[in-house]
Amino acid sequence: MNRPTRPALAALAALLLAPPVVHAAAAPAQPGAQAQAQAGTVETTAPTLANVAYGEHERQVLDFYKARSARPTPLLFYIHGGGWVAGDKARVPHLDKYLAAGISVVAINYRYSTQAQIAGVKPPVKWPLRDAARALQLVRSKAVEWNIDKARIGASGGSAGACSSLWLAFHDDLAEPASADPVARESTRLWCAAVSGAQTTLDPKQMKEWTLNSRYGGHAFGFMPDPHDNKTRDTRFAEFLAAREEVLPWIRQYSPYELASADDPPVYLFYSAPPALGQDQKDPTHTSNFGVKLEERLRQVGVPCELVYPGAPGVKHPQVFDYLIDQLNAPRKG
Repeated sequence: MNRPTRPALAALAALLLAPPVVHAAAAPAQPGAQAQAQAGTVETTAPTLANVAYGEHERQVLDFYKARSARPTPLLFYIHGGGWVAGDKARVPHLDKYLAAGISVVAINYRYSTQAQIAGVKPPVKWPLRDAARALQLVRSKAVEWNIDKARIGASGGSAGACSSLWLAFHDDLAEPASADPVARESTRLWCAAVSGAQTTLDPKQMKEWTLNSRYGGHAFGFMPDPHDNKTRDTRFAEFLAAREEVLPWIRQYSPYELASADDPPVYLFYSAPPALGQDQKDPTHTSNFGVKLEERLRQVGVPCELVYPGAPGVKHPQVFDYLIDQLNAPRKG
C-alpha cells in the first residue's frame, strides 16, 4: 500500500483541525454538558463573532451568534453557571432552536468571585454580577451593527448563571445617561428572564428557613477558605449565617429576592425536582424551594412568574427554550 506524502498528511491534518462552520438550523445535537437543572442538547455552531471584549480582563469576553433575519432580532443573553467560580460560555443549551426561531444569542464569560476575592473586591460577587450588566450594555451598544432589537433581550442561565440573570431582571436600571462612555449609557433592563436551578436568595437565614440543609452562598460574600482552589466549593455556610447581620447590606444589594418589585419583567423558573419547604433536600443548592418562595414574592408585587418542576400545576412551557421563544417572539401590543 502506498504511504501518503508529507504534503498530503499536512492537508489532512489541516482539514481535521479546522473549526466547524455549521448553519444554525442544521447544527447536529451533540451530547455534552447540560444547564445545571435542565436537560438539553448542546450544539457545535460556530459563533458569528467570538471573544468580543467588553472589558480589559481576559474573562470579560462574549460570543455572538447572529440569527438570519431582515429585521432586528430578539436576543438571548446567556450566562453560564459554575457557582461563580468555574464554567465557560462555550456551551449554550438549545442554541440551534433559538437561532432557527430568529433569536440571536450572546453567551458571556465573566470574572469569577474567587478572582475578585483574591483582588480584594468586597463583596466578591460584585465582579460576576457587574460584568453581566456591562456585557449586556455592550450588546445593546452593538444593536444596529448586530441587527438586534435592543428592547427584546431575555436573560437565561443555570445555577449561578440563573441567579445572575434574576439579579439583572430585578435590579434597577444601571444605565448612566450622562456618561461619556456610550456603553455605560445603555440600559440593563430585560424583556424577560428564564432560568434553571436558580438560587433566588443569597440570604442565609432565608435559605435555612426554606431548606434545612442549605449550604450555598457564602463565597459570594467572601466566605471561602481558599479562593485559589475552586474545587472544594466550601462556602463556610455556618460562618456565613453567623455573620448575616454584618453582610446584610450586601445581601440587600445582590440577592434577587430582595430586589423584586412591580416594574420587573416576567420570569420563568425551572427545577428538576419538586419542592419540600422546610425539609432537607437532595440538592439544596438547586432546590425548587427557591422557586416556590420567589414565586410567592413575585405574586405579591404583581410580576408574572411561571414555576416549573415535576408535577407542577398549570405548566404552559415545559422547558426554558419554550418560554423564551414564546416571550421574545410575542406580538407587540397596541
